[in-house]
Amino acid sequence: MTLHIQKSYAERSDDAGKLYLVGTPIGNLDDMTFRAIKTLQSCDIIAAEDTRQTRKLLTHFEITPSMLFSYHEHNKGASGPELIRYIIEGKNLALVSDAGLPAISDPGSDLVKLALEAGITVIPIPGANAALSALIVSGLPTERFTFGGFLPREKKDMRKVMEAFNESNGTLLFYESPHRIRKTLAYLEEILGDRSIVLARELTKRHEEFARGSIQECIEWLEEHPPLGEYCLLVEGIREEERKAEREAWWQLLSLEDHVSHYENEGLSRKDAMKKTATDRGLTKRDVYNALI
Repeated sequence: MTLHIQKSYAERSDDAGKLYLVGTPIGNLDDMTFRAIKTLQSCDIIAAEDTRQTRKLLTHFEITPSMLFSYHEHNKGASGPELIRYIIEGKNLALVSDAGLPAISDPGSDLVKLALEAGITVIPIPGANAALSALIVSGLPTERFTFGGFLPREKKDMRKVMEAFNESNGTLLFYESPHRIRKTLAYLEEILGDRSIVLARELTKRHEEFARGSIQECIEWLEEHPPLGEYCLLVEGIREEERKAEREAWWQLLSLEDHVSHYENEGLSRKDAMKKTATDRGLTKRDVYNALI
């Protein structure tokens, strides 16, 4: 891997174009920043996930781009290299998503990779983000969190994802559609247990709503209040007492010798295996050594 240092856009004097990642409102047009408007006004090309949606935004702010280009999941293979070519030729390009920050759970991340590989300067223009907006008002811990984007549709695939996240003691953040939210909650309760969650929908819009409670309580809420709008789903991370219980559970039925042998079979030396066994059991290394001699 080669170290790459990017100078800020103000420090570069070459004639190469630049790629701007422009944050757009997630519902409330008043959340559009002055910098975002200026950037869209000044760029030669605007690449949009849905040009029809973006035209509404541009019209509202009286922005008339020289070129509005379609770039989305289904055409990124062909459109990506073409957009990179325009930038190399000296045109500045602004990339927007339908709502929020581009490159978060959308194909913008692929365009960023292409740009960096071509030595193009990539500049973030911050803006609204649904997941973080939901997190800061959720009441769940914000010190650590994991963003998981959209969960898989199939239960077995979701289980794999959630088992990987299950060790995290930070808040888990996901996006979910209204027609899948109830099924997703049922799966999560089965996989994780009845944890505290927050359902945040229609963020920044007129019908913005937050439902806070256990998974089961939120399932019951949705039975009486049919899901509407896109959801941010926030899930409480594993509690320390749960983590400790899970760590201890697997060796509870093992003898001390079998516990040490388990780690030896994983490739640890006898000394390190005894040390790790002692840590698992809350013992000193000498306690384990004396018990096994």
